Amino acid sequence: MATKDRITCHILDTSKGQPARSVRVKLELLSSTSSTLSSTEPTSSHQTPSKIFESITDEDGRIKTWLPYSSALSSGEVPVYTLEDVLVNDIKGPSRWMLRFDTAGYFGGENKTFFPEVTVVFRVEEGQTYHVPLLLAPYSYSTYRGS
Repeated sequence: MATKDRITCHILDTSKGQPARSVRVKLELLSSTSSTLSSTEPTSSHQTPSKIFESITDEDGRIKTWLPYSSALSSGEVPVYTLEDVLVNDIKGPSRWMLRFDTAGYFGGENKTFFPEVTVVFRVEEGQTYHVPLLLAPYSYSTYRGS
């Protein structure tokens, strides 16, 4: 297994001047132009079955690897795919992804921040790596494509 996935993120708490530790983040595939993804649910030819991953930022505020997401409402089957499987084997061409940061959980409740959740939607080109930093404070945030 790779030490770092092709999509990573980093959160810096600009109000404290330090990394944002233990922030829950979800990564979701929204769409792709050409996909070999399979799903038990019927989909149209223009819809990509969703693949969702999750992780928690480390002591340095970084997420380097993702685990498949299994919701409390799932039927009990544990997903066994990796982000690398999806990016290399399932998607051909560009795809659209979303990062969803649980900022309310980090700040200690929805009444502690103006943005209880930050979502960032971005485009991924086949074969590329992406680092998405988030500069975060209780009443503002900024993001960009990092290196």
